[in-house]
Amino acid sequence: MSGRPLAVIGASGQVARALARQGQLRGLPIAVGGRPDVDLNSTQSITAFLDTAAPSLVINAAAYTAVDKAETDLVAAQALNVEGPARLAAWCASRGVPLMHISTDFVFDGAKCSPYREDDVRNPLSAYGRTKSDGEDAVRAVLPEHIILRTAWVYSADGNNFLKTMLRLGAEREVVRVVADQAGTPTTADDIAITLLDMAAAIESKRVASPWGTYHFVAGGQTTWHGFAAEIFAEAAALGMKTPKLEAITTAAYPLPAVRPSYSVLDTTKIRETFGIAPHPWQTGVAETVRQQAR
Repeated sequence: MSGRPLAVIGASGQVARALARQGQLRGLPIAVGGRPDVDLNSTQSITAFLDTAAPSLVINAAAYTAVDKAETDLVAAQALNVEGPARLAAWCASRGVPLMHISTDFVFDGAKCSPYREDDVRNPLSAYGRTKSDGEDAVRAVLPEHIILRTAWVYSADGNNFLKTMLRLGAEREVVRVVADQAGTPTTADDIAITLLDMAAAIESKRVASPWGTYHFVAGGQTTWHGFAAEIFAEAAALGMKTPKLEAITTAAYPLPAVRPSYSVLDTTKIRETFGIAPHPWQTGVAETVRQQAR
């Protein structure tokens, strides 16, 4: 890649941390910015950071991801998920720099019974999903040279996520109850970061003639939150960690403020055909991440 760095927005998030880690492994120059140094609510802050970094490409890994809190904190969710990406896209458009923007499976309503394709109708059920859907449109409206990458059920050895919560609860409790009627695909932040960097390399080398648009990337296969938990505890038990009895419950038995799609598996055919990116089975990421937690 060129000597100009990639700029990553959202320094404290799981994907941003993974991008910094994977970029270092590849010897890539990456400028990572986040609050308080880079504030997506401020055009001046964005401009100062990006003009100084002078990146060849910008990756927006920042988002308001408190799904339930967004139901009553809509102004903050809108600011970070819609207005912030619009400001980034405007800077990119003015400088001729591409933008890669991360979105979510929550833009869909879960009514479909087969994996969602990129051109399927969006119908988000939650405030979080609506702001992420509107954020996609904000990027599309301003900047033709964009990649929107939808992913789902993100976890890693960093930050707060389902896998780490399950390991903590498993060590504390004799019984853990987990929802078994929502289907999706657990995906590691590192796999997402590797995918973004591979796409960025393909764009810069012009290996892909028409790369712009919306893509889905998740790990291979699908499961439920209960199935995800079962795999976590199976890997933990194999490493000698304390594990609980796992019980399946329905979504109705665990009500939350935000409605989740009951089925949000994403079809990854397009990214495979365009960029040659094939996901690993979701179980592979679980095994590696549990091992990291056990060290």
